[in-house]
Amino acid sequence: MIIRKAPPRALSLDEPILHRDTHKRPLTRRDFISQGLMGGAATLVAPTVFGLFADPRAAMAALSPDLEALRASCGIAVEGAGKIPFICIDLAGGANMVGSNVLAGGPGGQLDYLTTQGYAKMGLPGDMIPSLNDPATGLSYTNQDLGLAFHSDSAFLRGILRRISPATAANINGAVIPARSENDTGNNPHNPMYGIYRAGADGSLVSLIGSQASDSGGNSMAPINLIDLSVRPTKVDRASDVRGFVDTGQLAGMLGTKEDTVAVMEAIQRISAAKMKAMDPKQPWLDPDKGITRDEVVKELVACGYLKSADVIDRFGDPASLDPDRDPAIVGPSGIFSEAEYAGDNEFRKTSAVMKMVIEGYAGAGTITMGGYDYHGQGRATGEIRDFRAGQCMGACLEYAHRRGRPLMLYVFSDGSLSANNQVDNTPDGRGKFMWVSDDQQTAASFFLVYNPRGRPQLYTGAAGPLERRQQLGWFRGSGDVETASSPAANNVNLLVQTVVLNYMALHGEQNLFASRFPGHGLGNLDNMIAFNPL
Repeated sequence: MIIRKAPPRALSLDEPILHRDTHKRPLTRRDFISQGLMGGAATLVAPTVFGLFADPRAAMAALSPDLEALRASCGIAVEGAGKIPFICIDLAGGANMVGSNVLAGGPGGQLDYLTTQGYAKMGLPGDMIPSLNDPATGLSYTNQDLGLAFHSDSAFLRGILRRISPATAANINGAVIPARSENDTGNNPHNPMYGIYRAGADGSLVSLIGSQASDSGGNSMAPINLIDLSVRPTKVDRASDVRGFVDTGQLAGMLGTKEDTVAVMEAIQRISAAKMKAMDPKQPWLDPDKGITRDEVVKELVACGYLKSADVIDRFGDPASLDPDRDPAIVGPSGIFSEAEYAGDNEFRKTSAVMKMVIEGYAGAGTITMGGYDYHGQGRATGEIRDFRAGQCMGACLEYAHRRGRPLMLYVFSDGSLSANNQVDNTPDGRGKFMWVSDDQQTAASFFLVYNPRGRPQLYTGAAGPLERRQQLGWFRGSGDVETASSPAANNVNLLVQTVVLNYMALHGEQNLFASRFPGHGLGNLDNMIAFNPL
């Protein structure tokens, strides 16, 4: 007699995953995040501030004319770095990326379909493979509404489309990068934040911000050769953290108005400068070659300190202007999220805090870490539910970029991946797909989406070969495994990060600067690893 076991119960969105038999007991912070026992992280790379405005200087209140000339010497950014906003989403635990979500193909690109067995490993029954049509609707299981091809029943895609408008979708394109990484570990050097910073994303409030006490600010590590501890991330994962960036203390309240506060700070700067100018420098030389005295260093620190304080108050005297809780484009009747959705889901609030900072230009780049993606052994429904929420967070970022009329590069990665067996989960949330049963780094990949307010990003024309190969940088074997010889990134997470940073620079037309900023890189012919023409 054959005994058929019922599918495991689908876990709720924030219910922890307990692998009693197949995993060791969680010990580290990263173990707790991947199994949903601890909340995920949100990280930001320091601001590019007003660099994307049509008239950046007009967007800021000016300091007094006699102090404007000191901005550059004090390192106060007037226009910011002017780079494309960058957000990455780290799905901790080894989420499914391809096959059932983004389509994976052979050497010819995404639509060079794999075998039925290959897609079965990626969670798709034989009657749902992307080369077929849905018998109920007659529509193809291949969906290209976002430029990048997804399975039409992808939970990521359904979540994204839940939050974006058709106008937003029309201006999106993307690329997938087949690339193995270790399962269930934060030791993969996945996080590209320091590389994005080195590529030029910087600004005027801080350099790097994160919600975890780690060098990367998130779940996965950063490549050790890119880490710059002078810009080590500081924690942020909620609206109050965002407001705290420009907390001007009690001075503004005591003086009544922002204008009065700025005037006082400017006056203090002038008085300090005048007194120090009258001083006779008698300190020994700090640097005989450059001729800099300790006295001159102190003068600069005092002058710049007051000037930077005045500048922050001048531009951000009302911290509520940064507050995602009060942004009607994010929450409310016409917002991306309803008030009930926003109040009831911490991931939505965390995503909103990061996307507002980055897309408004107050931060150059940000990481959102979402926990609980080690969901194998839980049937299929648990993964579908969590992937759908992750897709909604992706969609929220893309839609907010559209509403603000600014470009965005959105990068999604996870530590390892997983594979399915041939048991179908026919529960409503299981959607008739195969159940996830085990970790499997062979099916791993990352992908990125690019939004361009001026039209859909165009595939890169600077390399030989079919354009379809620009959309999938590498390929999979018919069996559903990453072909490790298909690209430098396919079997090396450090080179995966380099590939992402190269593509970020290429969106600015700056791929020619990559070799000088990342000497000794391992990407070979750079043109072969670029997805899009400059925006």
